[in-house]
Amino acid sequence: MPRIEVNRSGEMEAFVQVVERGGFSAAARALGMTPSAISKLISRLESRLAVQLVHRSTRKLTLTPEGQQFHERSLRVLADMDEAERCAASGAAPRGRVSINASVPFGHHVLLPLMPRFLELHPQVTVDVSLTDRVVDLMDERTDIAVRWGQLPSSDLVARRLGETGQAIVAAPAYLACYGTPYTPDELTAHNRLGTSYRRMVPDWPLSLDGRRVEMPIVGNVRVGDGSALRRLVLDGVGLGRLSLYHVQADIDAGRLVKVMEEFNPHEMEPIHAVYLGKAGRLPARVRAMLDFLTAHVKLDGPGAAAG
Repeated sequence: MPRIEVNRSGEMEAFVQVVERGGFSAAARALGMTPSAISKLISRLESRLAVQLVHRSTRKLTLTPEGQQFHERSLRVLADMDEAERCAASGAAPRGRVSINASVPFGHHVLLPLMPRFLELHPQVTVDVSLTDRVVDLMDERTDIAVRWGQLPSSDLVARRLGETGQAIVAAPAYLACYGTPYTPDELTAHNRLGTSYRRMVPDWPLSLDGRRVEMPIVGNVRVGDGSALRRLVLDGVGLGRLSLYHVQADIDAGRLVKVMEEFNPHEMEPIHAVYLGKAGRLPARVRAMLDFLTAHVKLDGPGAAAG
């Protein structure tokens, strides 16, 4: 009996698009097909497998347990196919533009110093770097990768962990000489506690007091829009600031800044991730090259931070 030719990879691609885009119409637009053609293709797939993969309704599409399993395995198969094609064309170097967003401090102290090495490794890639302490929407601003710190909220973004960093309350020696060094939370209330004004700002400084976590409100006469501006004010002796160690470790080592209230520092570590849209196995080579490079060369797993 002759075997009927079946485009299994095409079926898997269509099914994955339906699942990831939430419906036949969106999948059809992505694949350049009509919704009816996508619907028939999925029906034919279900008929061939003799199992229902999706529950259809006028409001939404949900996967059956069999559909969930088929989706997960389809992703692996498609990723393996992409990898096989990349291996076959291994002589083709990553090329094109990759856009990356990061906070101002991370950009200046970690990301930008690494760019000469990345560009030397990938001379056919151009990099568009945007530095801002606000959280950008990757889709709206056409950003390939964003570097974010802190616990990540649930989202459609995929994340690679780059490391973690601690924070400390710091001051310039000139400020401490003028206003004194605070040694207790009560003494800290008399000092100018500088903060930031961007949307995701933290309104309090966490302290550890007798084994309890307490919060000290940030009350100062200046708020700024990014961490680099805050560092500048602290260096100039305007007040105290709580900053990530990767940002100020060099200043501490050089004596330009001094840690204060370390006895009450809870030493909470902030994870730092590179986040992006899409599946890791199906990223453009230019984006994958940047992610692999950041994962290998950003070093943030300690009290300070370094780019290696």
